Amino acid sequence: KILSGGTIAIYPPHNVGFAKEDAGEHTIVGNACLYGATAGKAFFNGKSGERFAVRNSGAISVIEGVGDHGCEYMTGGKVIILGPIGKNFAAGMSGGIAYLYDLEATEGRKYINTGMVELEPASTFTNDDFDDIRQIIEEHFSRTQSVKAETILNDWDTHRQLFTKVMPTDYKRVMLERQTTPANEE
Repeated sequence: KILSGGTIAIYPPHNVGFAKEDAGEHTIVGNACLYGATAGKAFFNGKSGERFAVRNSGAISVIEGVGDHGCEYMTGGKVIILGPIGKNFAAGMSGGIAYLYDLEATEGRKYINTGMVELEPASTFTNDDFDDIRQIIEEHFSRTQSVKAETILNDWDTHRQLFTKVMPTDYKRVMLERQTTPANEE
C-alpha cells in the first residue's frame, strides 16, 4: 500500500469487458492505496476504495475517483483526482496539494472536510499550477491511456478552468512566508 519511489501505472486490460471511457467508474485499486507514501509517482485509470493517499508525504498521483477519507492527514505530495470523491475528503490535511477536477459536476464540495483546508478556484491559479497539472496529467495519459485524461488534454484551455485546488491553510501560510522572506533571514 505504500510507495517510496519509482513509478506505478495501473489500468484495465484491453479485454476488460467495459468501454475504455468507463474506466473511471470501476474500482482499480482497493482501500488504503498510497497510505503513508513518501515519494514516487502513481497513475490509476480507475477509482480507488476508501482512504486513498492517507498520510501521503511526498508521492505524486493521478486517479479517476476516490472513496471516503481521501487525502486524510496528508502532509506532502500532490494528488490529482479526475472524478468523484467520497465523504470526509482532506480531513486533517496539513500539507501537500490536491487538485480536484470538475468539483461542481461531481457534487464533491459537500464531501470536503474544510477544517484545515481552503478551496481555491482555477481563476486563482498561477501559470506554474496549470503547467504542473498539465504535465502530470500528460504523464497519466501516456502511462494509462486514460480517455478522461485525453479529453481534458485535448481541450486544455476549457478543462483547466474546472480544477479546484485543495490547499491546507497553514501550509499555504508557510509557503507564502518563505516567498517573502529574504534568503539571509531564514
